Amino acid sequence: MMNLLGRPDIEAGEVFVNFNQNDTSLAVATRSGYSLYSLSSVDLTLDKTYSCHTDEIFLIERLFESSLVAVVSQRSPRKLKVCHFKKQSEICNYSYSNTILAVKLNRERLIVCLEESLYIHNIQDMKVVHTIRDTPCNPNGLCALSSSSEHCYLAYPGSVTSGEVQIFDAINLHAKTMIPAHDSPLAALAFSPSGTEIATASERGTVIRVFSSLDGSKLFEMRRGLKRCVAIASLSFSTCAKYLVSSSNTETVHIFRLDRSAAEQADSKRTSDDWMGYSFFRYLSKTVTSYLPTQVTDVFSQGRAFTSVTLPEAGVRRMCAITTIQKQLRLLVASQDGYLYVYSIPSIEGGECQLIKKHDIRLDDSYAMDIKVDSPQPLGGAGAGTAVTEVISEDESSKQSTASGATYASAVKGDEKAAQP
Repeated sequence: MMNLLGRPDIEAGEVFVNFNQNDTSLAVATRSGYSLYSLSSVDLTLDKTYSCHTDEIFLIERLFESSLVAVVSQRSPRKLKVCHFKKQSEICNYSYSNTILAVKLNRERLIVCLEESLYIHNIQDMKVVHTIRDTPCNPNGLCALSSSSEHCYLAYPGSVTSGEVQIFDAINLHAKTMIPAHDSPLAALAFSPSGTEIATASERGTVIRVFSSLDGSKLFEMRRGLKRCVAIASLSFSTCAKYLVSSSNTETVHIFRLDRSAAEQADSKRTSDDWMGYSFFRYLSKTVTSYLPTQVTDVFSQGRAFTSVTLPEAGVRRMCAITTIQKQLRLLVASQDGYLYVYSIPSIEGGECQLIKKHDIRLDDSYAMDIKVDSPQPLGGAGAGTAVTEVISEDESSKQSTASGATYASAVKGDEKAAQP
């Protein structure tokens, strides 16, 4: 999932929100600490899995439904801590020469994104297996890591002036492909659950595209709107990969349906139609559009939103996810003003999403009227239960301990079945 960076929320006293890789858990952080919530019964209640009163959290990522969380505090923005929250222990910590802008996890790799470099760690023992240096300046820490172990790809901007996407194989440690996705610089990236597709949006925010991460071919193109200077805050595939949801600095959340079967049927029909049928129409449409500007013909070929949701106000940054809850498809919208909205998704295009539940997700339990809360317990500090403490700088430390390997391996392996989407 995608982090909400460029943190005006810190000054505004708002919350940081982030879904895990398969949208089964929500992490919420404020000045006073963080909480983890289960989303299995979100239609009715929001169950708090864990709560920790600690330093103000800048970033937090949970590994699927496992006990591992990676956190970066506002007090130490160059230090990454990896914790086992069920054991209330810190497994290891790593320090870097610059501010950590993003952290991504899957069952194979942990990615740390700095402004001009990316560190690839082996999740089993936290060793640095590769460093991508001298990347184009990336002040917002824009990157994406596939949640798939089979297609374990990393994506990041390849240019500061255009929307190039670099796809890197994080297992075999080599560049895979470069996708010229947009004319304008990138604003958002998201992999599909299988890792074989990647969604992109540029700083203009009007067009969203989906490409094959295997060969870079364009698969879908959707128009979010005609308004310029819209800041896309979140892109996310549904867990079934049939939908794509986007949020921006406007009050509208757009849902697009990725109808692959219809596209395949259309391709099949085109090959079987005779000249007087499809072929003639295709010839006529090409002839007409050849007289129109490229921008106009692009608009004709772009898909439109399947449905949308209008939230109370604009200017609030939001994370979105589409997942299956109790066998029903749900849109989840977590906003940095401290609320989680749960919507149903219509079965027909143009239908309305119905608001099912609105949860208050601020850490102060006095606000959490609808939340079932477990007793919060503070996480042990560096002197209590710390397994490994390591320091890494950009000139690569040669000291790599494997003492934490068993802890990582057991935690990941132990939760692997439960963490399957």
